[in-house]
Amino acid sequence: MTTQTGRPVVGIIGNMNMINDEYPVHAGGTMNSEAVAKVAGCLPLIIPSDPHYVTVPELLDLCDGFLLTGGRPNVHPAEYGEEETPAHGSFDRCRDAITLPLIRACVERGQPFLGICRGFQEVNVALGGTLYPEIRDLPGRMNHRMPPDGTMEEKFALRHPVRFTEGGVFHRLMGAAEVMTNTLHGQGINRPGPRIVIDGEAPDGTPEAIYVKDAPGFTLSVQWHPEWNAAGDPVSRPLFTAFGQAVAAWAGARRGLPARHLRQA
Repeated sequence: MTTQTGRPVVGIIGNMNMINDEYPVHAGGTMNSEAVAKVAGCLPLIIPSDPHYVTVPELLDLCDGFLLTGGRPNVHPAEYGEEETPAHGSFDRCRDAITLPLIRACVERGQPFLGICRGFQEVNVALGGTLYPEIRDLPGRMNHRMPPDGTMEEKFALRHPVRFTEGGVFHRLMGAAEVMTNTLHGQGINRPGPRIVIDGEAPDGTPEAIYVKDAPGFTLSVQWHPEWNAAGDPVSRPLFTAFGQAVAAWAGARRGLPARHLRQA
């Protein structure tokens, strides 16, 4: 679907939050909307990720692409065949119920999505992969969590390099084999799904950039948060620009207009 102004629509997966510990809301960070509107060139639309209110077919019909956002709750380990433990943290089973089948449907249809942090992990789980509950507890791994104190600028500061596969999708997109990124996550990929291609890693071996092998559409996903300073960051901007181009191509194809179908590989 496109608006009267011609902008394709990107559904931004909302997270359940409580205001003042008593008022439930579905919300999305302003920086997500800004990145979608100002860099990807699309209309941002926050999705209440709860199967009581929306269905996957409705979302696929309403939106041209999806931004799978980060979020404090984690994917429930039952989704990848493991038991819940205190190390897994908090959960949002309603979001699980929407995003995991939505991802699988998008992969099959070629409908574009961009996964960020939890969204990155959701893509792996949706395609049959598993997660570590706490990266920092693994031997040889760094602490990838958000610093507990400091300003927003300090929390989202660039903290480690990510090395891409030589000549791979991300290398070609970024024009560089190594980039600096922020890091604000506790969990991470353990076993990648059968179709998940790990295309970039942190120095400690933590997967940071993936895509879905042989998918007909855009499936790039990253463990860091590119929505922060998306317009000004040399790593974030090409990622959101490419995502916007893929969404526009999908929207154009829907309307029967000639459009270059942007594939990731």
